[in-house]
Amino acid sequence: MAPELDPSTVVVHAGRPERVPNAPVGDSPVFSSTYVAGGDRGYGRFGNDAWTAFEETLGALEGGRALTFASGMAAAAAVCDLVPVGGRVVAPIHAYSGVLALLDQQAATGRLSVTRVDVANTEAVAAAVLGADMLWVESPTNPAMEVADLPAIIAAARATAGGTWVATSTTGQVLAGVASLPTRGPIVVVDNTFATPLLQQPLGMGADIVMHSATKFIAGHSDVVLGAVVTADDELWAALELRRRSLGAIPGPMETWLALRGLRTLALRLERSQSTAAFLAQRLLEHPRVSRVRYPGLPDDAGHARAAAQMSGFGAILSFEVGGDAEYAQRICESTKLWLHATSLGGVESLLERRRRWPIEVPTIPEDLIRLSVGIEHPADLWADLEQAFTSAT
Repeated sequence: MAPELDPSTVVVHAGRPERVPNAPVGDSPVFSSTYVAGGDRGYGRFGNDAWTAFEETLGALEGGRALTFASGMAAAAAVCDLVPVGGRVVAPIHAYSGVLALLDQQAATGRLSVTRVDVANTEAVAAAVLGADMLWVESPTNPAMEVADLPAIIAAARATAGGTWVATSTTGQVLAGVASLPTRGPIVVVDNTFATPLLQQPLGMGADIVMHSATKFIAGHSDVVLGAVVTADDELWAALELRRRSLGAIPGPMETWLALRGLRTLALRLERSQSTAAFLAQRLLEHPRVSRVRYPGLPDDAGHARAAAQMSGFGAILSFEVGGDAEYAQRICESTKLWLHATSLGGVESLLERRRRWPIEVPTIPEDLIRLSVGIEHPADLWADLEQAFTSAT
């Protein structure tokens, strides 16, 4: 693809079949467990045309080479397996609960150790990465919506041994120097599920690996479970491909084809959802029963300046709290008629849930926090449904 193309064009045209007479406009899923000998594929666990088309498209958007996995957790597990036995991972206090639970499980067996850090606190991250093997970052975080200063914390991880790290944050603040970082630094992984590659490209900021739960915005229709990683490092790509092949964490061709079909409309879906999220955030901010709104698109949000500097939009996820009343928050979720009371996010339909209903959600997430995944419905209809749910739940 031509480098000057806008991402909204790339997402439509990347990964297409060659333009020759009678060629199909798009790839179809290939259902085969094995291939005729003599090529480089050999067996269904090693490759599929649907994977290739999806990976070429996602890789073009993120600026690297992509690999598709059976689920977001399969992708996360493969990435975590890069950490040497006894190694240490620096991870967010707030992040997707499944990944945090996986790290806790591996820590409990002695496979690795975990240091939890507030990723919005740049100095704390810079101190924590000293001697670490992996830095795992979400930005914005799930479901607290904290924004990390990605260029600054990646610079901290990249600093050479014996040197002094002096970095300027995205908001212009000069940060304190940190000495004696590892020569290579930790592998920097950024979960880009919330932002998508249309709003944020961490590889361009120096990250090693970008991870996606492609189940969410990438596929976009709540009908696929799929994961993906993207890296510009050939050695890391080969190591992750070996893990996918060896562990059998491969996606089905139909799921991958559906995800690619969904990805083609990401720019349109995200434009509508993001616009509606900004509208709802402002309305919630003005509601008398809402005590806090977490959305980086709000000018007074703690992460607004960072998000404005390193993202091209503020996304379609937000959270709000209702004065510490967990029972009231739960009743709101159970009183909506358009909003679906369900977990997950990034689909065309709007979803909401009280995240602390899940036992594995970290206890520092408020009991009354409700996370909204904004879909593509009419904004006025979504707001009217929330308003009646506030009243019905009282």
